[in-house]
Amino acid sequence: MIDRAVASIEGKVIAASQLEFEARVLLVSAGGVQAAFAPLDQEVLEASLRAVVDQRLALLEADKLEAYPLEPGELERSIASFRARFESEGRFADFLGAHEADLNDLAEVLRRSLRAQRALEGKLRLRAQVSESEAKAYRAAHAELKDTPIEKVRAMLVQQRFGDLVKKELADRRRQVDVRFLGPFAPRQAAP
Repeated sequence: MIDRAVASIEGKVIAASQLEFEARVLLVSAGGVQAAFAPLDQEVLEASLRAVVDQRLALLEADKLEAYPLEPGELERSIASFRARFESEGRFADFLGAHEADLNDLAEVLRRSLRAQRALEGKLRLRAQVSESEAKAYRAAHAELKDTPIEKVRAMLVQQRFGDLVKKELADRRRQVDVRFLGPFAPRQAAP
C-alpha cells in the first residue's frame, strides 16, 4: 500500500505511517504501553497529529537559530526510559519491527519531543511566573483552596498560565506558517 500524506508544514509532509509511529511513541512515553500494538482510533490519531504538528511548529524557530540543543546523554536516557517500558527487549524489537523503524527513527521522534518542550519552556517559562501576592489573591477568591499551601496554589497557577501561553504561541505560529491537514484529517466544509 502506498503511504498517504496526512499533513504538511511549510511543504514538509507528514505521512500516515510516520504519524502512526510517532503517535505510538508519544503514547508509550506517556505511560500507555498498550498503545504500542493496539489499534489506534481516528480520535487518537487526530490528537496525535495535532501534537506532532505542534512539536514541529515549536521547533521551526529553534531549528533556524540552532537553539535548544539536548544535554549530553539526555537523548540516550530518553531512549533507555522508553525501552524500559516494554516487558522485554524482544517486545521492544517487535515494536520497532512492526513499524519498520529502527533506533534512529525512535531517537528522532524523542529528540524532537525533548527539544520542542525545551524550546517552549525557554521562550515562555519566565512569562508564566506567578507572584506570591497573585497566588494569595487567587486562593482567597476560591474557597475550595483555603487550606492549600500557597506554594501549591502558585505552582498550579504557573502550570495553568504556562499551558495558556503555549496554546497562544502555537496558535500564533499556525497563523504564520503554512500548515495543512490532509485526507481524513482535513477540515470538513460546513454544509450550505
